[in-house]
Amino acid sequence: MLDKIRPYINLVSNNQNYRRLWLSQVVSNFGDWFGILAVYALITKYSDSEFLLGLIIVVKMMSLASFSPFAGYLTDRFNRRRIMITCDLLRGMLVLGLLLVVSYDTLWLAYVLTALQMMLSAIFEPAKTSSIPNVTTEDELVDANVLSSASWSIIFTMGMGFGGLATAWLGTDLVFIIDAGSYVVSSWFIYQAVIPQKQMSEAELKRTRNPLTGIKEGFQYLWSNRQVLRPTLAKGCFTMFLGALTYMLILVSEDVLMMGSVGIGLLYAARGVGTGIGPVIGRRIFNRERDWVRAMGFCMIFGGLMYSIVGLTTSFTIMMIFVFIAHAASGANWVMSTVLLQRRTPDTFRGRVFSTEWLLFTLAQSASVIVASWVLENGWLNIQDTMIIFALGLAVVGIVWHWMVASQEETYQQIVKEREQSSAVKTAEP
Repeated sequence: MLDKIRPYINLVSNNQNYRRLWLSQVVSNFGDWFGILAVYALITKYSDSEFLLGLIIVVKMMSLASFSPFAGYLTDRFNRRRIMITCDLLRGMLVLGLLLVVSYDTLWLAYVLTALQMMLSAIFEPAKTSSIPNVTTEDELVDANVLSSASWSIIFTMGMGFGGLATAWLGTDLVFIIDAGSYVVSSWFIYQAVIPQKQMSEAELKRTRNPLTGIKEGFQYLWSNRQVLRPTLAKGCFTMFLGALTYMLILVSEDVLMMGSVGIGLLYAARGVGTGIGPVIGRRIFNRERDWVRAMGFCMIFGGLMYSIVGLTTSFTIMMIFVFIAHAASGANWVMSTVLLQRRTPDTFRGRVFSTEWLLFTLAQSASVIVASWVLENGWLNIQDTMIIFALGLAVVGIVWHWMVASQEETYQQIVKEREQSSAVKTAEP
């Protein structure tokens, strides 16, 4: 067992800058997941509308989406370390603003503050993900992303579990204060780290001084480099249906299991554990990076089938097991697509590529949650039937992925293989 985790221990022990970036993620993620159930509780406290509960998720996702193109431009043009520190401190201040929500009449403030918080996250996330290759070696890169994903899931599990209990026992105000403090600690770790970054040339800086030009160049780069575009689409295609499924877990806990915040916390904990273990399992099953794009389609099919079982049962134990398995597939998909993007994208375009990925991810998730919440609000289907339909939809997306995307990747890999063989022959010639 020790041999299996030794690469991760060595990475954190020996790579000081990655360790600090990783610790900032651990602390801020704990605050995020610790506080998210408090936001849900705040809305359900002052409103019993399923649509308003779904709307806060949509506001989060649409805020991320609307600001993502500009965020990518900023993270490629300016110093990412300074950007992350600033975003952390401002997010902490915004979370404290949630203390002002004290009635239905002030509930709108939760949506505004959440929107602003997510706009800052739209800048922070691509800056952080783009920085990982700059503080790790080629050999460390996969381990770094697997560790980041596993840490996210462990913190997600702990944060959601403790957050559900803390919201019920301590109240939302104290939870928001703890969440704000986590951002301050996160900014301190980033402040201590040295994060190299390849700067744009003077010609690039001059050419892209207009943000619209820089954003346009990012989209053009993606469109003309399909080997980068393919993994960019993976998370968005997965969450096209998974977003609604994770949203419906909240309603399943409330209306089917009758377990409230505790049930939500435990189901989301199963989600988190699965997300962490999935990349480790996926790396062993799909041990060649050239197979990863096709593996993403398998993950979509498998995740959808697992969630269909969640929709068919009323057993809390069975739900926990199959939520865990479904999100193991999601976690594997996440890490594989992230690593491929980090390897295939130049540093000066990396921020814009990852922000575009966030844009697609958030738009797909927002649309998914809107449709599901609207179906449920109007009573067209019950929760479990809606979950089954969305789960099967995810499996269908995986089939289409194999048919359209994975086949193009195989052509690309064949071209790369032929080039490598040709290069080897030329090198061997006297």
